[in-house]
Amino acid sequence: MQYNLHPIFVHFPIALLFVYSIIKILPFQKWFPKVSWKHIERALLVVGVGGAFLALATGDTAERLAHANRQLVNAHSTFAGVATWLYGALLLGEILSVYNPKIFLKITSASLQKVLSALERFLTRPLFSRVIAFVALVAISITGLLGGVIVYGTTADPIAGFVLNILGITL
Repeated sequence: MQYNLHPIFVHFPIALLFVYSIIKILPFQKWFPKVSWKHIERALLVVGVGGAFLALATGDTAERLAHANRQLVNAHSTFAGVATWLYGALLLGEILSVYNPKIFLKITSASLQKVLSALERFLTRPLFSRVIAFVALVAISITGLLGGVIVYGTTADPIAGFVLNILGITL
């Protein structure tokens, strides 16, 4: 017998990644300069992205067990994947920035070193990472809204009908 574990694993990644995006987008570094925001951001990303991939994996089982509108489930799954991979790219940039010197000592290929270095610089660029965090925040918010519609219908969220209309989803 299969159990729907998706609701158990989905809420913490949403909360952690939502908080990460808010910290990344708003100028918390200026407001609270004595706080080590980079460590907080990295911790939120590591746990949030790990949990998001777990939520994606359990979502496949939930999809088979639920008998929801196929169009709605597909949109929910798509936005969940987009959000997870965007946050995953931000995490990759942070991992490369932390382990860059250690990795380079072990890599003998100069071209691979150049690629990794360019990827790290690109993914950790402040403006780029803020834009990606914002887009990921929008994607994860829509994912949560669509998940709520799957479980509770359109009456639980006042903007659900509006979002469903924009996405062209009919129930």
